[in-house]
Amino acid sequence: MVSKVLTVSFCGIEPQIIEVQAQISSGLVAFNIVGLANKAIAESKERIRAAFSTIGLAFPNKRITINLAPADITKEGSHFDLAIAVALLTEMEIVPQEEVDSMMVMGELSLDASVIKVNGILPAAIKASEEKLGLICPKENGPEASWSGNDLILLAAKLIDVISHFKGSKAMEKAELPQNAPERKPLPDLADVIGQEESKRALEVAAAGRHHMLMIGPPGSGKSTLAKRLIGISPQLSSKEKLELSIISSLAGEMREGFLVNERPFRTPHSSASLASMMGGGRNAKPGEITMAHLGILFMDELPEFPRFIIDAMRQPIEDKVITISRVHNHITYPADFQLIAAMNPCKCGYYGFSDNTCNKMPRCATDYQGKISGPIYDRFDIQIFIQDTASLISKSDFAQSSEPSAIVLQRVEEASEIQAKRYQDVGISKNSQLDGENIRKFIKLDYDAEKILKEMVVKFSLSMRGMNKLLKVSKTIADLDKSQAVNKFHISEAASYKSSKVLKF
Repeated sequence: MVSKVLTVSFCGIEPQIIEVQAQISSGLVAFNIVGLANKAIAESKERIRAAFSTIGLAFPNKRITINLAPADITKEGSHFDLAIAVALLTEMEIVPQEEVDSMMVMGELSLDASVIKVNGILPAAIKASEEKLGLICPKENGPEASWSGNDLILLAAKLIDVISHFKGSKAMEKAELPQNAPERKPLPDLADVIGQEESKRALEVAAAGRHHMLMIGPPGSGKSTLAKRLIGISPQLSSKEKLELSIISSLAGEMREGFLVNERPFRTPHSSASLASMMGGGRNAKPGEITMAHLGILFMDELPEFPRFIIDAMRQPIEDKVITISRVHNHITYPADFQLIAAMNPCKCGYYGFSDNTCNKMPRCATDYQGKISGPIYDRFDIQIFIQDTASLISKSDFAQSSEPSAIVLQRVEEASEIQAKRYQDVGISKNSQLDGENIRKFIKLDYDAEKILKEMVVKFSLSMRGMNKLLKVSKTIADLDKSQAVNKFHISEAASYKSSKVLKF
């Protein structure tokens, strides 16, 4: 006889059903796990053996074979423990096979037979619901699993709970939605930023259209301060986006107290980050920073300090919104629809073109530093702005004026976002930055003066086709903020002020 229990394995963010097959036969005493199991799964036999001993259950001294089917797919993770244990209990005729046929099982076992919390419960529960199956999972994962809408999610605190449930002596608890959501921390407010009105306007445009933005300025001019306030003026997440982000957080083990993610992520990788940590990959092909920033913001401070191969590797995910990790046996695809916000100094010293505090190596100091970023990368930033230094701010009359709070800016951004969502509802996009191909010509209409200025900008800045299209998309966002259907000369001129083929002229 062979017992069978269903569980899942993850390929990217998509769970795949795995059948755990258990057989106990006569022969030399052994416990073998086959089916391309990784080290964590291979070690599960010791955890299962100890858990059986803890609950007073004699472990069979026979030949035990566990097969994870399909056998040609690599499996990894400690969440297979409980499924293997239940398969053995079924093979030992302690748990009825017909009772577990309609269930999926996930959980890690402790040596004291406790069922420990694991990652990926939310997508697994959604998959179980799609397949019309129930789910047995750790009790700590219950609040997270409840968001799937599956009515048959059973919670196990210990291995004995599973046995008692199927024996009919004590039913396991069912998952319930969590109560008392954690208090949201206040977001940094634009009102804290004094002056910098041009930069804050560019930030508003970037938020309204989800445009990629590059900020150039001397040290301490407020580049990081502005970037951190972008979340506070970004549109609220839709229900679909919250679930999508929560699935990624579940796989990464970052869901807070079982509640869905309700804020856009803001990721700030250090310049020493490896390629695998940024793009995803490594031994277990885990999601990287660009996936963790999905539907949110990826802030790369001191952009030229990142290795050049990492900067250039950003080209494909910026355009395609996904990242594919290639392996010998399969290809793993993670979502990567992020908004890239980058900051950099004009040169290694930091003050070239902004102050007299420059070194005696100019302009070579600036050309070498800016040369670390290729033209195609510059071309992918819809908005490029120069942040004023402190001396320039003090000389302006508006330095002492109170600044507009994020709440007011957010209202304008959300109104512009609603205009875009309504306009593009039939083409499957929601933001101006997502326009491509014929849709650019279809939805962006320029008046005579605007078209004339566009032609001048293309010649003046030697814009590529991508650069011209990005200029059009930014101008459309400015028109939406202005609640104008057509793009006029003021919209295209403002968009052009955010675009330059070179960061600084030497």
